[in-house]
Amino acid sequence: MYASFFFLLSCQSTKTDDSSVDMGYQYPPATDMPTLRGAGGPITSFQDSELWTNCSPLYGGENDDLHHNLVVPYRGHMVMPWIPEWGRGGVSFFDISNPCSPQKEGEFYHERLRESHALSFIKLPEDDPYAGEYLALSGILGIQMWEVSDLENMTLLNYMQIPGVFYPDSYTRVVLSLFWQYPYLYVGAADNGVYILDATNPAEPELVNQYIFDPPLRVAGVFAIGNTLLASSAEGSDAALLDISDPINPQPIGGGRFQSHDGNGDAKEAYHANVAGPWALFARKEGGGGVIVYDISEPSTPTFVSDVFTEGGNGGYVFYDEGYLFLGDSHWAKIFDATDITNIFEIGTGDLPGDLDTITPYGNIAVLSVDDDAEEGIASTVMPWSKEPDTAGPIPLYINPNDNAQNIPLTARIGISFNEMVEPTSVFPGSVRLYDGSGLAVEGWASAQENVAYFTPKELLKAGQQYTIQIMEGGIRDINNTPVQQTYEQTFHTIGQ
Repeated sequence: MYASFFFLLSCQSTKTDDSSVDMGYQYPPATDMPTLRGAGGPITSFQDSELWTNCSPLYGGENDDLHHNLVVPYRGHMVMPWIPEWGRGGVSFFDISNPCSPQKEGEFYHERLRESHALSFIKLPEDDPYAGEYLALSGILGIQMWEVSDLENMTLLNYMQIPGVFYPDSYTRVVLSLFWQYPYLYVGAADNGVYILDATNPAEPELVNQYIFDPPLRVAGVFAIGNTLLASSAEGSDAALLDISDPINPQPIGGGRFQSHDGNGDAKEAYHANVAGPWALFARKEGGGGVIVYDISEPSTPTFVSDVFTEGGNGGYVFYDEGYLFLGDSHWAKIFDATDITNIFEIGTGDLPGDLDTITPYGNIAVLSVDDDAEEGIASTVMPWSKEPDTAGPIPLYINPNDNAQNIPLTARIGISFNEMVEPTSVFPGSVRLYDGSGLAVEGWASAQENVAYFTPKELLKAGQQYTIQIMEGGIRDINNTPVQQTYEQTFHTIGQ
């Protein structure tokens, strides 16, 4: 099954020469990404004796309450939020090239930020009416939008309070995550379901719809992969796949509501979830920890793939990086070999005192983070786990729409799920491309959140056309600035005639 899928993806492009487009809009070179501000990912090699040993803490600002979670890349920096669930926190930008001696290069703080399980960036080009660099993240009563072009003067543009979002509580009606598939921002808000915001102008986002699940689903994670949205539950076994081909009107998919079952067929609660390629990853928290993997590439038939169990664990958050799974398991952090996704096994353990819910892969290091009970003022630390810096470029494991998909709506977007986190600013119209049936380039917007990239056409697609998606050699890059090593291509067909 997977072998044939990867064969389809690896086909070389037939339109890599821009000269084939002789009229209309033309894409810039795939390598024409903005200059990085930071040094990129870790470039340090380690000895065997240095692996699995914490080498440097990571500190937030003077108001850091020691409640940390994930880290993400942006323009060559590692970005670390330090925001507790009750508010009063900030976001720091680090040079992590020498990971055991990280250097902070930018920071902001706000009293109405709230624990942030997702950060979403986009850089809009100079010819866009809303040109700038933007970050969306959670607020106490909604979301916050920041302008982050200048690390010495990052600016809050809008603290948008969303009707129905309520605090104090941890899970019932708060914002737990978000995904910005520009221009639409999907906000996972627990029992409120999913809010859809039009954030075309990041300074003035507008609430355009709310999707409430029936029966209820307490939404934790939201992941927009092209025309499919995965909504996972907070401390529950339910998950749902929605059709977002009409981006402001999500629709349920027949068969797309499912439970995370273990290998014995028993439904198990997960604390949070993630996506990697065609897989949904669930951090198990019921009766022990571990990871449960589902194939969601056919949203109407999500299918159990495999699981791995940790006796005494209590899963928090899970990430995937180049064939390895990283699980914060409350009492420890685990790394698993998942190069064969059907046969997952443990390779090592990380330790940091506190509620160790998160371990984020970042090249040949991982960042361990606790969101409660930190000791000695340390809520995040750097742990080398692999000897050599990452030199392999990102690989797209799944593209939505599926290859040769038929009757795709004219409002469709492109989603690409990679085998590792990618640099958001390396994803732009040029590094990812869309051509219509006449070979004409389609204008659009593009960016990425963690390992999921997207391309949004600026205009409706044409009816009854074959469209070709391309991920260009030398374009999209990982945190170490290593590009995609070949061009990937697949097609789909729009509805109508």
